Amino acid sequence: MCEEANVRRIRFHDLRHSAATLGIRAGIPLKVISERLGHSTIALTADTYSHVSADMQMEAARKIAQELGQ
Repeated sequence: MCEEANVRRIRFHDLRHSAATLGIRAGIPLKVISERLGHSTIALTADTYSHVSADMQMEAARKIAQELGQ
């Protein structure tokens, strides 16, 4: 079906990963995302999705610079 529709095949897990990444980027608290995913700890969620934080670090630096008038 995917080939006929010319779409990439994805797994259910890929959808969970995308939902978590989008939630983090949207500023949803990590605790909420962790609970929605059924993770046992926030640390597990943070470790799994730490790649998202690089973008967030850059945005934080930009905002701080803006506040400092840079």
